[in-house]
Amino acid sequence: MIKGGNTPEIIPIHLFDQGILMPYTILPLTVTDPDMIAMIDHAVNGDKIIGVVAESPSGARYSVGTAAGIMKLYRFPGDVVRVTLKGLYRFRIIEDMEIDNVASARVERLSTTFPDDVDELEAWRRSIEIQLRKIMELTPGIPDELQLITLLRDPERLGFVAASGLEAPVFRKQTFLEEDSIILRFRLLRSMMNYEIQRLKLREHIEGQVRMEMEQDQKEYYLKEKMKVIQKELGGASINPDVVELSEKLAKKELPESAATAAEEELKRLSKLHPGSPEAGVARSYIEWILQLPWMDRTEDRLDINEAGRILNEDHYDLKDVKEMVLEFLAVRKLNPTGKAPIICFVGPPGVGKTSMGRSIARALGRKFIRLSLGGVHDEAEIRGHRKTYIGAMPGRIIQGLKEAGTSNPVFMLDEIDKIGRDFRGDPTSALLEVLDPEQNFSFRDNYLSTPFDLSFVKFITTANTLDTIPGPLRDRMEIIRIPGYTENDKFEIARRYLVKRQVERTGLSGKLIRFRESGLRCIVKRYTREAGVRELERSIGAICRKCAVKAASGDLRMVTITEKSVPDYLGSWKYTRESSLAEPAVGVATGLAWTAVGGEILMIETLLLPGSGKLILTGQLGDVMKESAQAALSWIRSNRSDLRHDPAEFDIHIHVPAGATPKDGPSAGVAIAASILSALSEKPVQNRTAVTGEITLRGMVLPVGGVKEKVLGALSAGIEKVLLPVENMRDLEDVPEDQRNAMEFVPISEIGQALDHLIIWSE
Repeated sequence: MIKGGNTPEIIPIHLFDQGILMPYTILPLTVTDPDMIAMIDHAVNGDKIIGVVAESPSGARYSVGTAAGIMKLYRFPGDVVRVTLKGLYRFRIIEDMEIDNVASARVERLSTTFPDDVDELEAWRRSIEIQLRKIMELTPGIPDELQLITLLRDPERLGFVAASGLEAPVFRKQTFLEEDSIILRFRLLRSMMNYEIQRLKLREHIEGQVRMEMEQDQKEYYLKEKMKVIQKELGGASINPDVVELSEKLAKKELPESAATAAEEELKRLSKLHPGSPEAGVARSYIEWILQLPWMDRTEDRLDINEAGRILNEDHYDLKDVKEMVLEFLAVRKLNPTGKAPIICFVGPPGVGKTSMGRSIARALGRKFIRLSLGGVHDEAEIRGHRKTYIGAMPGRIIQGLKEAGTSNPVFMLDEIDKIGRDFRGDPTSALLEVLDPEQNFSFRDNYLSTPFDLSFVKFITTANTLDTIPGPLRDRMEIIRIPGYTENDKFEIARRYLVKRQVERTGLSGKLIRFRESGLRCIVKRYTREAGVRELERSIGAICRKCAVKAASGDLRMVTITEKSVPDYLGSWKYTRESSLAEPAVGVATGLAWTAVGGEILMIETLLLPGSGKLILTGQLGDVMKESAQAALSWIRSNRSDLRHDPAEFDIHIHVPAGATPKDGPSAGVAIAASILSALSEKPVQNRTAVTGEITLRGMVLPVGGVKEKVLGALSAGIEKVLLPVENMRDLEDVPEDQRNAMEFVPISEIGQALDHLIIWSE
């Protein structure tokens, strides 16, 4: 029986997640948790006993633990407490409670049962002691004081102290702690000790094998070095089998003179090195890279202009400028095979087909296609590689891409070139200056190869969302081709020709199970997407196809027709709505045109007069340029119009552009703002089916603007019948499809007076 003094009935409980505290053992703890410190203080003021209970692997708390007495307590600055606990006796939790905000429990002390046969108990004690000595013999460097536990004559103390030093799972030690019978407890302990002995013997065996292998390697290295010295004295040289193999490959490989020379020099150096030395591995890797690169290997270009045009039209809708550029390149290549190809940069919003156009170009040319994403690249060595003297050095990603392609004339796409970073490791854009310059890249030097590689046969294509973050020297080396966002009609055609077919095939459906009507596709484009590209459009079509696939897989094989009315059944209620023209002319409301990243839209500009002193109030999250356009419009009206019903100096003029959550900027709304202000001051309504775009000057002149195609198509979809355009923008109407151009009336304007005659209804 464990002997001790009085046993408190209620003690604080500490959940210990780092193992099991056994009776008679010491546990030092460093405590920083305020709750634990409060528990220690509570125990110090009471019986100086804390109940330590282990946490099971599943996260639950065991009900049997060890009562521990506080032996030493030190406090350090910063609310740090160092406490030493000594296990006293076992207990079982009867009832959880909380005393003075400290987790506590009502417990009962557990006692150990001993057998009547004293000889049996002594036999078990000796057996445990013998196993404990074996463990100590197999554990090198064990302190002498720990060996004293074998001298313990108390069987209970010996069992608990021995179990605490074993590397056993928590649940096994907990089972040992919960056992009341000392004989059964010894049985559990012996099982754990047998496992520990086997583990230590296995570790000793593995360490012995490793030691022997190291000694063998050292012996072999010594003998090889000695053999090299003997061969050198005899006038001979050791033969490295790698040298013979690499020499045969170099003899068969067609290489430029500079590359062949570099490889031969490295081969000579390799022949003098020990095969197992690190330098030999570096030399061997360098020669293998020389052998694997396509120095003289090229694919034959497909120079059939008609076939290339067919492939481009098959893969992409519209994008006339890009397709014409590819055909021009093919024509020049056919007439002048040695001509240098320009470096192309596709610039446009996400999802308009920049990367897929690169694949189509490779397919049209009959070349391999390699894509390298530059987004987030900060290290110059990513482009130029590391010098081969560094451990783990490799060529840059340009050379790696050519190795992957297996030819020296692939179509190489450098994606997201506008997202390259720079830091202390260098500026990758500077490394690209040589790569993307046709006058220099015929002798591109990778730091790893240290010999020129001809990149002039590579067709480089770059992509970017914006040109602002591309350095000027790099931008100057590229031919910029802008890919604008698609119009609603473009998106409909792309969906009809490409996206529906692709999503139907991906979901395993067929034309007999699902069909998209024109009204359904146009509804998806207008009501469920607002983007420059078509990624969200394709995701929406894919979502409908997947829902239909669920029906088909469930046995419902009826044809599903997607119309405007049925789209909400699959995609939910409308996500987006568009501005539409007013039903009737209104005073102070003019219609402008806006060009956004997702296409063209109409812009309703509202003006309201308030009693005041001529102050101009602007709302609707307008940018600085748009605010200046409003000020210029008001200044022109004050200077040139004296026939107004209201004096601008007697009213505050409030101009508001709805959709206030959307930022708006640019000078193209100047004429529309002037019409809105003039309508409010004269109390004359503005035509509701007429829209205008153009920048206004203080002299009343109308200057050209951008995005005419997108603005015109946006006006048409909003129900506008007449559009007023600056004279210099009339030529931009050639980009508008003829059928849509014929559906509207276009009026050229060069000064503000002409625009006002068409916008304001003076007769009322």
